[in-house]
Amino acid sequence: MAVSSIAAFLGFSLFAVLVPGADWAYAITSGLRDRSVVPAVGGLMLGYVALTLVVVGGVAALLAQNPAVLTAVTVLGALYLVWLGVTTFVGAKNATGPLAAAQNGETAPASGPAAGRRVLKGASVSGLNPKAVLLYVALLPQFADKGGSWPLAAQVGLLGLVHMATSGVVYFGVGSLARIVLSARPVVARLVRGRSPL
Repeated sequence: MAVSSIAAFLGFSLFAVLVPGADWAYAITSGLRDRSVVPAVGGLMLGYVALTLVVVGGVAALLAQNPAVLTAVTVLGALYLVWLGVTTFVGAKNATGPLAAAQNGETAPASGPAAGRRVLKGASVSGLNPKAVLLYVALLPQFADKGGSWPLAAQVGLLGLVHMATSGVVYFGVGSLARIVLSARPVVARLVRGRSPL
């Protein structure tokens, strides 16, 4: 696989990751609510691993032949993100449980069942994020060299890992900086915690 193809994809990947979306919201919320952003970011990366495996497994080719299926996957992902927003809004209005504690400045533990839930939620946020699904399924294979010496699956897998690494660095930085910057501004931090859909 040509280094130029990897570099071109890296630039595109970085641009896509720097556009705020559901993953950013989840990383920022985790930075404010949790003692560590590692479980949340790990979950986001787990979702990208799943998307990479789906694309390497040939599902991208199948979806390319059936645009209606890709549309359905994208719509389901969007509906899931809307559901997360609605349930968080309802939880914020009820002001009980872990969400209320987070709004009062308390942090969730970094290990145990809470961390496991953060990992699973992160995997669902990134794995069902319409932007990520489109990137992996529709765009990532276009950067692979179909006539290259590497098998197509290996090229797509490498590109998926490049995107995952780029995302991990950015989301870890976003979550960590959210904690540092917003901890000095408690009123803004409470507002962000209460309004985040994740």
